[in-house]
Amino acid sequence: MAEIKNYTMNFGPQHPAAHGVLRLVLELDGEVIQRADPHIGLLHRATEKLAEHKTFLQSVPYMDRLDYVSMMMNEHAYVMAIEKLAGIEVPVRAQYIRVMFDEITRILNHLLWLGASALDVGAMSPMFYTFREREDLMDAYEAVSGARMHAAYYRPGGVYRDLPDTMPQYKASKIHNAEAVKKLNENRQGSLLDFLEDFCNRFPANVDDYETLLTDNRIFKQRTVGIGVVTPERAMALGFTGPMLRGSGVVWDLRKKQPYEVYDRIDFDIPVGVEGDCYDRYVVRVEEMRQSNRIIKQCIDWLRQNPGPVMTSDPKFGPPKRESMKQNMEELIHHFKHFTEGFHVPAGEVYSAVEHAKGEFGIYLVSDGANKPYRMKIRAPGFAHLSSLDEMTRGHMIADVVAVIGTQDIVFGEIDR
Repeated sequence: MAEIKNYTMNFGPQHPAAHGVLRLVLELDGEVIQRADPHIGLLHRATEKLAEHKTFLQSVPYMDRLDYVSMMMNEHAYVMAIEKLAGIEVPVRAQYIRVMFDEITRILNHLLWLGASALDVGAMSPMFYTFREREDLMDAYEAVSGARMHAAYYRPGGVYRDLPDTMPQYKASKIHNAEAVKKLNENRQGSLLDFLEDFCNRFPANVDDYETLLTDNRIFKQRTVGIGVVTPERAMALGFTGPMLRGSGVVWDLRKKQPYEVYDRIDFDIPVGVEGDCYDRYVVRVEEMRQSNRIIKQCIDWLRQNPGPVMTSDPKFGPPKRESMKQNMEELIHHFKHFTEGFHVPAGEVYSAVEHAKGEFGIYLVSDGANKPYRMKIRAPGFAHLSSLDEMTRGHMIADVVAVIGTQDIVFGEIDR
């Protein structure tokens, strides 16, 4: 009788469901997975090493390029680490702006995840819906920073500038006539806060639309219910954080358990799953979008009523104002030194983490008193999740690997940094 041998198959990196440059070596018995071996290293950009050769300020844009779906959240952990080491006081208005943009970023992340992972398991429509909403939030990014993705908006000591009073307007073109443009500009007549308020009012109904398409859809449930089950104990042992951990029923969220910025002043709930499967993690992320919407509304109300500075007044860490820089020689020299030599941070080490859209994103920073980090280590949430892929897919079919990679919300920039 012929001996039955397992055979090995490459899944990715040239695969639409590999979510980046992931190469999986799958050991198969027929179509059932016996072992999955994730290979990384195809992207490595040495971000941590590059940071040692840049000033503290120059490394902020590198953070955007880690998880390039949750840009400002990466910046947040990094600037908070610098602020802890240097003892920088951040103005309250800047803290509210940061919290608001963290939650905008969480929605941006979950919208892309929802569209992409639904597409992975065969649902095409949600991608069109989710990208429609992403467009509005990308406009908010662009309004404050000038960039749709890599914003570099957070700075040690606050944010780059205050929220704009006007929103960019569409102009008539070959594609859109004057009447169409008037309709497009309806919610852009006021400030950025007015624009975001309009978005927050519309968004819950949009989330209802996504749920109508997916939550009770029998094909979507057949592809996700009971797939990639992780028990609460196993999730903690594997180092899961964020929706992956909460999907298994563990109530852990840094915004509640170790509050930073002004999260302790804001009212929101932590959604958790029951079964710990792909479907539960989907439900958790959808509810997180609704909670983020709640947080943004509270931030808008507070920011409307409380004007103030958005950058530290400590001249050692904050740049001079542009008006005074253009009128005063000393301020000009200060500005030049601030952006070329940077500032010196006291010697010491610090770990700072935020509740990122994908889990706990942490920065471990060591300073020797110079103007650049002595060492930097990034704690990327996706790395721990990817390392569990073997355990989560064993005994499942090849098609289920796609659902599991989707539910992990993998972005390779942060994993293979």
